[in-house]
Amino acid sequence: MIQQILPSAIACADATADLPGARVLPEEEALLAQCVEHRRREFTTTRNCARTAMSALGVEPAAVLPGAKGEPRWPAGVTGSMTHCDGYRAAALTRSADFHSVGIDAELHAPLEERLVRHISAPSEREHLRELARIRPEVHWPTLMFSAKETVYKTWYPLTGRWLGFRDARLTFDPLAGTYRARLMVPGPVVDGARLGWFTGHWAVRDGLVLTAIALRRGR
Repeated sequence: MIQQILPSAIACADATADLPGARVLPEEEALLAQCVEHRRREFTTTRNCARTAMSALGVEPAAVLPGAKGEPRWPAGVTGSMTHCDGYRAAALTRSADFHSVGIDAELHAPLEERLVRHISAPSEREHLRELARIRPEVHWPTLMFSAKETVYKTWYPLTGRWLGFRDARLTFDPLAGTYRARLMVPGPVVDGARLGWFTGHWAVRDGLVLTAIALRRGR
């Protein structure tokens, strides 16, 4: 499903159920030593999605180990992102010669608690959410905003190596086109010779899920 909101140059693999018989690589096994069975299956299926995407790129399947902040460390020449929620796991990878960074996220399409809405958003964004709800009341817009901000961070971190808080980006959505724009409220990285001030992404709601994605192409 995630492929539908990403460029065709990005290799995607996803699963709506954990893969029977799937295994992690030996380098990853230590990461699961203290994990409950549900977390082990989730981790294993998501990593297998990542290796399927590697194979689609012609890259030798490799272990995906976490970096200093838990970010996935990809093989040389590859950039990408992974996501998982109840009933869905996915990975999206591409050549770093073609894209600076890729971020994806999936969440259950369900209401977000009000305290979390206020935590992730600025007052102007909450007014925007109310406007969106009047246009398309069938969409859980706060959950979509949460997912999109997760995707912004996943795209931001490989470029900067720095934390980005929920309120460090202001989001606006096009409720009909399935796109969104994230304006950075902190100095962005220099990309293709210019300081980045915003990201643009795509979103979709289908099969009980919210899906968001950003693909930052080189020389855009």
